[in-house]
Amino acid sequence: MQFDEKWAFVEKKEKHCDPDQPADAHCGDCWDHVGIDPEHRLVVSVVVGKRTSEHVRDLISDFKKRTRNRMMNLITTDEYPVYETELLAAYGELVIPPRTGERGRPAHPYLVPPPKLNYATVHKIREKNRVVAISYRVIFGTDASVAAALKKSKASRAINTAFVERHNGTDRNRNGRKVGKTYCFSKDWEIHEAVTYFTMFSYNFCWPVRTLRKKDAVGQWQPRTPAMVAGLTDHVWPLHEWLAFPVVQ
Repeated sequence: MQFDEKWAFVEKKEKHCDPDQPADAHCGDCWDHVGIDPEHRLVVSVVVGKRTSEHVRDLISDFKKRTRNRMMNLITTDEYPVYETELLAAYGELVIPPRTGERGRPAHPYLVPPPKLNYATVHKIREKNRVVAISYRVIFGTDASVAAALKKSKASRAINTAFVERHNGTDRNRNGRKVGKTYCFSKDWEIHEAVTYFTMFSYNFCWPVRTLRKKDAVGQWQPRTPAMVAGLTDHVWPLHEWLAFPVVQ
């Protein structure tokens, strides 16, 4: 699993927002907090809002719910430190120190990462706005357990956030409100949020990904969407089918 945040803005840039004006609370920076499954290119979770620890917590909580609390083989992010805190809060195991029998207050309970939690961060070294080197750091787990997880991966043999970053570019192409240096930026926060969810989740079912296509028995390339590869459906959905699908079954 790969998590990342993508910047956009609503109505005006953050530097022009007045914290004393209530109307500006829904203006300025607006981030897409996104969780991508790199093996299926599936957008699993999205949270739209300011870049805060609360929204990262909501993202991880939503992801954990959608994956039914299963532990991922490997989770990668950039070096945004909030992920370490919130991943431990979501997946950590509570340890209650035993009473020592001595005077004084007992030690407080604390969380420890479970043995199967593998989490690594990607560090990019830039010179003149160009990435010249990339390194990584294992936060939870060990080098051996992370290497074992990478060996199982069908997507990559290296620690990276390339798949979620590539999707960021795809989403900017699909959602003109997020294209850099454009007059088409959002003027309303709720509309921006709604279009974000629309493009993100319709991508799963309606957008054939070139790198996911597969040859059939007669050698013809067959388009496949992330939802098809993930086993959620057996065909590319036209947009009207996705829009008409009942939310509550």
